[in-house]
Amino acid sequence: MTNRILNKIKGHPHIVEGTTYSILFTIGSCHLLNDMIQSVMPALYPLLKDKFGFTFAQIGIITLVFQLTSSVFQPFIGNYADRHPQPYSLALGMCFTLTGLLSLAFAPGFAPILLSVALIGCGSSVFHPEASRVAQLASGGKKSLAQSIFQVGGNGGSAIGPLLAALIVIPYGQHAVAWFALAALLASMLLTRVGSWYSLILTKIKTQHSKRAAGVCTLPEKTVRMALAILVLMIFSKYFFNACMTSYFTFFLIDKFGISVQASQYCLFAYLAAFAIGTLLGGFLGDRYGRKYVILFSILGAAPFTLALPYLNLFGTVVMSVMTGLIIASAFSAIVVYATDLKPDKVGMIAGVFFGLMFGLGGIGSAFFGWLADHTSIEFIFKVSTWLPLFGIVAIFLPNVKAPSQPPRGEVNG
Repeated sequence: MTNRILNKIKGHPHIVEGTTYSILFTIGSCHLLNDMIQSVMPALYPLLKDKFGFTFAQIGIITLVFQLTSSVFQPFIGNYADRHPQPYSLALGMCFTLTGLLSLAFAPGFAPILLSVALIGCGSSVFHPEASRVAQLASGGKKSLAQSIFQVGGNGGSAIGPLLAALIVIPYGQHAVAWFALAALLASMLLTRVGSWYSLILTKIKTQHSKRAAGVCTLPEKTVRMALAILVLMIFSKYFFNACMTSYFTFFLIDKFGISVQASQYCLFAYLAAFAIGTLLGGFLGDRYGRKYVILFSILGAAPFTLALPYLNLFGTVVMSVMTGLIIASAFSAIVVYATDLKPDKVGMIAGVFFGLMFGLGGIGSAFFGWLADHTSIEFIFKVSTWLPLFGIVAIFLPNVKAPSQPPRGEVNG
């Protein structure tokens, strides 16, 4: 290992360079709590529809407001954070979520519900871009691993949110949503600690490296734009396919093999668990072998398994879904970090763009495949979706990017 210079902040000798796993796991845990809250929202729709007599159009408007505030705002908030870092904005954003949850638990009608879901969505928009910046600062150079630790927390939250909704909200009604405010309160407390660490690191950067730039990418601007366009196509391919899996895999299994709803949920859980494990594996591999090759392998490498998936027996289908989850999940962290290497002075904005695309394309993909299934069949949409990973072939044209020099990172020891 190369010699390590322990730059210290005056008055804070415990702040040194290195990978700050305590901060990474704290951010990952808060991501779990945030995305758990987000994933509870769709589970509420049947309850709200029955209680208030909403039309499907009104449910669609609620979803639209929630998706817009939780995805479209992210790039703008990330761009502002790049220029004006606010260490405690993470905790403040979670307070928006906390307020939205308490408001939603006692909302008496359509307009208050819209305001409530908008507050929850805004909390998510504040969280993701700035949390990605913190993850990179805490990475100690292991940026793909750091992003994966952060991302796997979100995957876990998305998986357990519907389960908790089924156990807590569905049996006890709208007011039970207030219990999830405890998760937002806990996340806010944890993020206050992260904000304190973040503030110290910003002080270190300003006082010791005030004249040093955050780093520049040496590639021509045209090449950078081309690479970003390829990454957007990769996100489209990955999350359109994943939307089909998460929304309709259970229906496919029930329709084709006649298994029970409960058994189909176990099969979906196997895919989601493999997806979470694959996210972590992508982080290790990206730092070790290069993010371009992980992106290429993750998307295109999943194609043989996805293409076989609709034509096997039940056991083979589940095995292929697990293999697909392991492989295709490894791409997102590598894509985000690769993109920030292309725009090292725009980490928050880039993270906001790609997290926004992840949410937005996932929602569009789910709606598209639902519409297509109504006009064709569940089996047909699976046969169509399994071709999407072949788009991964264009990752061959991604340029090799050497990560720019980074500002100092801090580690809290003790």
